[in-house]
Amino acid sequence: MATFMYFSFGSNLLRERLRLMNPSATFYCIGRLKDYKLNFGFIGEQMSNSWHGGVATIEQSTGNEVWGVLWKINQDQLASLDKQEGVDVGMYRPLEVKVETDEGDIVCRTYQLNDFKPSLPSPPYKQVICLGAKQNGIPLDYIRKLEALETNGYCGPSILDDIKRVKFKH
Repeated sequence: MATFMYFSFGSNLLRERLRLMNPSATFYCIGRLKDYKLNFGFIGEQMSNSWHGGVATIEQSTGNEVWGVLWKINQDQLASLDKQEGVDVGMYRPLEVKVETDEGDIVCRTYQLNDFKPSLPSPPYKQVICLGAKQNGIPLDYIRKLEALETNGYCGPSILDDIKRVKFKH
């Protein structure tokens, strides 16, 4: 089965989140994207979303880096991943990036918000990112940066509830 490499840096760091729509995703390794920084926001005037706050994106930024997970995903799930990332509605656009890993540079698919407007993430969104970073062995100093992120204080229901139901239904 043909596969592709996907670099996740936001909510899809958490295996259970990614596998909600992409069950073939398997951990490959962690890596860093040089000369980019992590940011949070929404597109255009769209403030409402299922995470109730800003979502992760990457921006070119010389001297910075974004750590994430490289996932190997079956080629037949590319459309599903694009849909999860909102490519079909113009939310994100796919990018091809070169990610540094212990095995050398690997070209991966990733996503960047279109028409970006800064907005703080919700606490549940931040929690999913931090859980995924810990789950996959992202360096501790980067996890500390994630844990220090300011949030918008939202405390209602979110996709995190769906992830918990899937993860703990046994």
